[in-house]
Amino acid sequence: MSIDQELHAGLEPGLRFAMLIGPDGAVRDLRWSEVEKWRPVDGFLWVHLERDEPTAKTWLCEHSGVDPLVAMALTAEESRPRVEDVGDSLMVVLRGVNKARHGEREEVAETELVPIHIWIEADRCISLRDKDHSLNALRDLRLAMMMGKGPRTAGALLARIAEKVVDHLGILTDEIEDGISDLEDRIGEGLAGTDLREDIASARRKVVQLRRYLAPQRDALYRLRHDDASWLDPEAKMRLREVNDRLIRHIEDLDEMRQRATILHEDFTNLVAERAAQSSNRLTALAAMVLPPSLLAGMMGTNIGGIPGSQEPLAFLVLCGVVLGMMPVTYLVLKWIKWL
Repeated sequence: MSIDQELHAGLEPGLRFAMLIGPDGAVRDLRWSEVEKWRPVDGFLWVHLERDEPTAKTWLCEHSGVDPLVAMALTAEESRPRVEDVGDSLMVVLRGVNKARHGEREEVAETELVPIHIWIEADRCISLRDKDHSLNALRDLRLAMMMGKGPRTAGALLARIAEKVVDHLGILTDEIEDGISDLEDRIGEGLAGTDLREDIASARRKVVQLRRYLAPQRDALYRLRHDDASWLDPEAKMRLREVNDRLIRHIEDLDEMRQRATILHEDFTNLVAERAAQSSNRLTALAAMVLPPSLLAGMMGTNIGGIPGSQEPLAFLVLCGVVLGMMPVTYLVLKWIKWL
């Protein structure tokens, strides 16, 4: 059986997984009972919890040794990306792509980006996410560690978490950009309709919501790469700088996509207005074509001094012929003046 198939998570209440990197570099999974017995001399510990699960909250607040104020912050609903120094430790909040909604993608990007709360110190990392959320970024990193290719220190782990989160954000921004390109093609083909209006509005909301969280995430990563924690080594800081640069490029791409979405909305509005004007022109031209015959018929029926030709058996047919003959003449006149 492959390592991928052997990756189990959520087997115990509140605990998604726990990994211990021993002094010899060996990596193994831990259960709750082993997590509670852990000591720094055992090696580096990474515990990933379900933030909204009572068992995880109880362990974090009462048994983890984390300051109660920090524990409250880690389990709080507020999830704006940020970095806080607490002695030689760090509390980090980032936003990552929610794998759980990939199959039933919501319209607003806020539901696609979910928070990950991290408490990290020299010999331990505690990360938390909501029970209903799932982050491919952490799963990929855990798989790499089980295969012996992952980070082995606190600084390296934090840098790799940030890297994986930003990489998956890049996939999401690429999907949004592809959607906007498709909308541009539909506008170019003149496919205006209610569904197109809704798709454009959805794309604009996604870009705005995504940009809303990536801007503070950029600031958090910038602060992180300049932090002076003793365990944050130069190699980790260099990786964080590269991650921050990639995130800045994603934000620049989002700014461009926001402008493209705005132009799309304007193009859609112009297309709808143009079609409305064309319909109005057709109706006006139709009215203009029937106006002269209507005027003639009205004048013939005014009945002042008798209806002309009332005594002639062919008068009605002649009148019909004149009326029908006036319509193509009117059409040609409208063509000539470029009304049609």
